[in-house]
Amino acid sequence: MNPAYATADHVFRVPLDHQAPGGPAIEVFAREVVDPARVGEELPWLLYLQGGPGGKSPRPASGSPGWLPQALETHRVLLLDQRGTGRSTPVTARSASRFPSPAQLAAYLSHFRADAIVADAELIRRRLCGDTPWETLGQSYGGFITLTYLSQAPEGLRACYVTGGLPGLAATADDVYARTYPRVRQRVLDFYARYPDDAPRLRRIADLLAAGDVRLPDGDRLTPRRLRTLGLCLGMGDGFERIHWLLDESLGSDGELTDTFRHQVMALTGFTDNPLFAVMQETLYGQGAGPTGWAAARALAGFPEFAEDVDPLLLTGEMIYPWMFREVSALRPFADAADLLARRTDWPALYDPGRLAANKVPLAAAVYHDDMYVDAGLSLRTTREIGATRVWVTNEWEHDGVTASGGHVLARLMDLAAGRA
Repeated sequence: MNPAYATADHVFRVPLDHQAPGGPAIEVFAREVVDPARVGEELPWLLYLQGGPGGKSPRPASGSPGWLPQALETHRVLLLDQRGTGRSTPVTARSASRFPSPAQLAAYLSHFRADAIVADAELIRRRLCGDTPWETLGQSYGGFITLTYLSQAPEGLRACYVTGGLPGLAATADDVYARTYPRVRQRVLDFYARYPDDAPRLRRIADLLAAGDVRLPDGDRLTPRRLRTLGLCLGMGDGFERIHWLLDESLGSDGELTDTFRHQVMALTGFTDNPLFAVMQETLYGQGAGPTGWAAARALAGFPEFAEDVDPLLLTGEMIYPWMFREVSALRPFADAADLLARRTDWPALYDPGRLAANKVPLAAAVYHDDMYVDAGLSLRTTREIGATRVWVTNEWEHDGVTASGGHVLARLMDLAAGRA
């Protein structure tokens, strides 16, 4: 049987700090993927920028990820493990615990934002393509990186495709979370409307956790507030069903939580594979506008319907709270460093509004009307602030539409960028 894809692995040595190229270096890994029948052809490159932060690039399998077969009809694809993820000198609880002080760890982590990822990409492009620009596909946070790329190195880009990931160019963390809580509230209420029995079941579980010391398999205590972080799943196409079937097997005949439920909750809420998601989440919005200061936690006080004693019990979404770094074992080594990052006031700007307004690189963006994670209103405002941009607004797909749709979303964006749609 012929393989679905031909692949080649690449490892690049890059500076930890691109402003100090003679200093410490890290490794960045990327996997080249091509149609086996076209290995020897000169094909344009498509760089995939994964969502996150802290997510490694997908590992290709037959027909997966859903957009890949479409891309390989015309392109050679590069699946980049962004610095700190996958095989790119990964940042883990173990590696974090080796730093002599929180200040040194925080200084290290400050080099894992979008500007550094763009600098890595440009170094890699020059080694693989020389002076030839390539195209990018940015999913979710990958769209944020795309706008940093267009701000800092547009000469490296031929066309850009973004799915569910256009940030507000001047939006602060406070702006973002003021908009996020209402969207999450509505998504949870929609979930309960689909599965009415799950609201009392979640309340029963939360009361059980509040009344006793319930432990997960790794020893972490499962509390009502950690239970509520399961809501992070609800913005994906299969999110309602993932949570529903998890709850379906949550309670045994003895009224206690099942081992299956505890194991799955540990995996879904533990950040073992992607601690950078939690550590770097609010740094996405740090651009010299003062400290982010645990914005999601501060904003929570303005939404009393999210209190733990209110019914129906509302799950939370893409919010990161200080308590996570004391209660989740994979995040504990980052706790003091995360506090330092939250207090930092001198983050460099990630976007150049003037350069983006004058942009000439074709940018095609899918904005998901009901996106739980990235505010559609901010996204649409951004599309009006960037030159050469064409936007497709749809409620047909959730945040993971580029994968869930097969090749449909990517094909539509390619047509938009090329002026065919």
